[in-house]
Amino acid sequence: LQRAFEEHLQQTEGQIERLEQCFKLLGMPAKGRKCEGMAGIIAEGQKTMEERAAPEVLDAALIAAAQKVEHYEIAAYGCVATYAELLGYGQVKNLLDQTLDEEEETDRKLTHLAESLINVEAKEASPEEASP
Repeated sequence: LQRAFEEHLQQTEGQIERLEQCFKLLGMPAKGRKCEGMAGIIAEGQKTMEERAAPEVLDAALIAAAQKVEHYEIAAYGCVATYAELLGYGQVKNLLDQTLDEEEETDRKLTHLAESLINVEAKEASPEEASP
């Protein structure tokens, strides 16, 4: 799980470079704005990390939190890529599509990791039996 998060952090650095390219192609300054929605998702994930639970259960909760972030990013990049296409900014759309593809791939990797390992370990570590 840690390795997956570290890989995505490296990937994010490339995504920032692509966003800077997009702004350059549009002739606009690249400046950030705080996203309240994302801030809420991150704050929720941080609260999860403070919970007292078995490490395996916390890992499962962290994957769920990370996937919330990924889904939010997928929605955002999908929208702006569509806008770029509609406005005739083909190069910008291509750059945004690359990032969208990476976010979707990260989501798939997290799902696979959760289903094949993390959630299984969490279930085994949990003192409560899952009900049917």
